[in-house]
Formats: sequence, C-alpha cells, structure tokens
Amino acid sequence: MIKLKVKSGDVVKVIAGDHKGAEGKILRVLREKNKAVVEGVNMVSKHTKPSAKNPQGGIVKKEAPIHISNIALIDPKTKSATKVGVKVEGDKKVRVSKKSNQVL
Repeated sequence: MIKLKVKSGDVVKVIAGDHKGAEGKILRVLREKNKAVVEGVNMVSKHTKPSAKNPQGGIVKKEAPIHISNIALIDPKTKSATKVGVKVEGDKKVRVSKKSNQVL
C-alpha cells in the first residue's frame, strides 16, 4: 500500500486518464485500494430495480473511484496542480505544497 497524501475534502485535479483536466472535491478515500471518489468525476450509470427506498427504479448516475496516482492536489495559492510534501512543525506533521511551500 502506498502512502496517501490526499484526504477527504481536498480539491484535486485529474492528471491522467479519460477525465484528464477535470477538477473536484474528494468525497471518500479508499485506503486499501489506493483509490478516491472525486465529486463529478468518473461518473458511471447504475441500473437499479424498484425498491421501497427508490420506488421508480431506473438508471442512477454515481461517481466511481479513481486511482490516487491519477489525481494531483490543487495548490490554494497558485490554483494549479502540485505535489505534496510533509514537514515537521513542532510536534506535528503538516502537509506542504511543493510549488508554493505553503501549509495545506
């Protein structure tokens, strides 16, 4: 398993694959699979049967996971994709943007 430097709520940009260039917020991180679910990216159609929860049934659009290596964190200062480093400040480890050297 690789070290994940993104977390839920981060704004990311897709840097590879079919959805290259798309941006969105991370909804969920799947650590065991090295994947993340990004809002509005990698939408798939799921056919659902009618049920008590969804009496109509039909086709539902939902986000599918995308591999962590295909996304990059967006630097809040420069508004562009950046790598993430870790710096020790006092007793805590903090994530740092490699482009602007700003704490994320």
